[in-house]
Amino acid sequence: MMNLHWFDFVGFAGVLMVLGAYAGQQTRRINGDSALYSLMNLVGAAGILIPVLYAAEMNWSVLFIEGAWILNSVYGIYHVIARRFAKPRD
Repeated sequence: MMNLHWFDFVGFAGVLMVLGAYAGQQTRRINGDSALYSLMNLVGAAGILIPVLYAAEMNWSVLFIEGAWILNSVYGIYHVIARRFAKPRD
């Protein structure tokens, strides 16, 4: 029988968040350039990392991909904010 811990459920929630963002973008319900899309990916990737940090052995490939996912999401959020506060061009 599986012995699931709280951090496993956080990881599953993270997976669902990333998949939901992707499905929303693919079905055009979420704009891929939006803060929502990047935020969903950021929170999802962070959630996926939680069980990795509690694992008996480090899964370096998951750590790398989710770290990159987080950095890309932060970059996307930065650009959304920068566009909102950019001065209009004449």
